[in-house]
Amino acid sequence: MRREILNKIEDFLSEKINNSKAAGGGCINDAQILTTDKGNKYFVKFNLLSDKDIFLKEANGLIELKKPGVIRIPDVISVDNNYLLLEMIEPGNKGKTFWEDFGRNFAKLHKYFGQSHGFFEDNYIGSTPQLNIPNEKEKYDWLEFYFNKRLLFQFKLAEKNGYADSLLKSAFIKLEKNIYKILGNELYPPSLLHGDLWSGNFITDKNGNACLIDPAVYYGSREADLAMTKLFGGFDPVFYKAYNEVFPFDDGYLFRENIYKLYHILNHLNLFGSGYFGQALNLMEYYF
Repeated sequence: MRREILNKIEDFLSEKINNSKAAGGGCINDAQILTTDKGNKYFVKFNLLSDKDIFLKEANGLIELKKPGVIRIPDVISVDNNYLLLEMIEPGNKGKTFWEDFGRNFAKLHKYFGQSHGFFEDNYIGSTPQLNIPNEKEKYDWLEFYFNKRLLFQFKLAEKNGYADSLLKSAFIKLEKNIYKILGNELYPPSLLHGDLWSGNFITDKNGNACLIDPAVYYGSREADLAMTKLFGGFDPVFYKAYNEVFPFDDGYLFRENIYKLYHILNHLNLFGSGYFGQALNLMEYYF
């Protein structure tokens, strides 16, 4: 870790960093646990090469997720383009009621509603830009927002990256023609969404409770968040049962699940390559 970043952090904290050790930071950034001369611990994510505002946008997402006060979110301490300094969440083991409590609290998070779909700023899903600022129609029409700002954006990016062959293009055209049959015209209330919740984006604190990290926050249909939790192994069935008791699923949500998974699989196609092509195609073809 570069000395200039440590100097910035020490100046902000008015504490001297005595020790740092590597921590899991994901595939995009590095991370360390810092210990200061006052015995305080902090978690820092950093990227020495970054000239983007990824950390600033992540910080704003974490701040937004704290607003309902229903699930633990690490405090943002300091941030700039090259680092994000967070409260250190001491890890622990899942308690006996971990999945039940997590499901209930996640449902409560989704009961925190915004005025419209989207967010006050664009941010990122992984390292891919995520468009959140809606036009007038998209503010209140979830179908328009989701198709334009999520599916169409990712598909155009796949075309640019050379992944959209004739099969994928044909499937996407069919999907677009059937989008109203899939999502309908219901006015889905804009819930506060983590935006990228899978098993790698929560941790367990020392009290055995879930803590959300690495968000891609916006307001939209809660089904988008729930579908993401089903990817890459999914969550314990107890999570979904407890969620449903607090905020019952809408009719047909399982039918719509794949349309929401598609956004993330297209993003993985764009980030990691053609290994995700078949899954993206299968998710589209599920609907026709």
